[in-house]
Amino acid sequence: MSLTSQPKLELHLHLEGAAPPAFIRGLAAEKHEDISGIFNETGGYAYRDFWHFLKVYEAATSVLTSPEDYRRLTLAVLEESAASGVIYSETFISPDFCGGRDLVAWREYLAAIEEAAAEAEAKMGVTLRAIITPIRHFGPDKAREVAICAAETAGRFVTGFGIGGDEKSGEPADFLWAFDCAREAGLGITAHAGEWRGPDHIRDTLRALNPSRIGHGVRAIEDLALVDELAERGTVLEVCPGSNIALGIYPDWRKHPIGQLYDRGVKVTVSTDDPPFFHTTMAREWDRLADALDWDQGVFDTLNRTALDAAFCDADTKAKIAKQLEPRA
Repeated sequence: MSLTSQPKLELHLHLEGAAPPAFIRGLAAEKHEDISGIFNETGGYAYRDFWHFLKVYEAATSVLTSPEDYRRLTLAVLEESAASGVIYSETFISPDFCGGRDLVAWREYLAAIEEAAAEAEAKMGVTLRAIITPIRHFGPDKAREVAICAAETAGRFVTGFGIGGDEKSGEPADFLWAFDCAREAGLGITAHAGEWRGPDHIRDTLRALNPSRIGHGVRAIEDLALVDELAERGTVLEVCPGSNIALGIYPDWRKHPIGQLYDRGVKVTVSTDDPPFFHTTMAREWDRLADALDWDQGVFDTLNRTALDAAFCDADTKAKIAKQLEPRA
């Protein structure tokens, strides 16, 4: 069955990582920048492994140098999301890339992104909220600066705080100050864990940072006691199956553990992570999961309800999205 037109919620989307390659190529041409080495012969992003992917990601991001660039990027990304039926999305945005962690510059970038989000909501029907993220491999000191930017701009649009980048760089406790700062500002807390490191790293993240959500978290399946703990705690996993398969963590859709996690009572959601890098969309994620796991509409309705309950937006926004999820007469 095709699920393209079904309304969907997405909680794990990196804004720069969702940039269509044609958009980045066009922007580079406008600025006379040569980044042709990051594309393959068909025009898509080219990378060898996850760590090379991070370098390609940062190279693509290097042409995004102004608030106007981010305004245009946000519109391009949300157009792709809306085409897959996404009605609510939370995207990771980093002051590391938006103004170099300078609060004045960050406010200008954020205003441009928020302006584009409002335009997309009015024209395309997709609601966007922001999760502010330090880049793990940039270190804890820069993460503190990012947290201050997040805390100073927390509100209706900036609703969450997380961490991305190289999971093997540093330990969760190294970033405790940044997360405490964000939590005190009222931001929802998520953290990438259990993608490139195993169950112990998920445990360490839960103990050190106490997030309500974990980005990825799929390697919990290697420790069933941890799976049961996640289910008991009600921790929500932002699972990105297409990303995990594209990066070689799992060989194919049938062997991806999202079905096992769901069956064991873990709260799972589905997202695309960095969709053009991994040749996916939200519609494709749903279609492939339906085919591989024989999931019916009821399961996808559960995924949406889980995502809505776990979303970092305010109550009024949740009520509006809930109405959009009601069955159509």
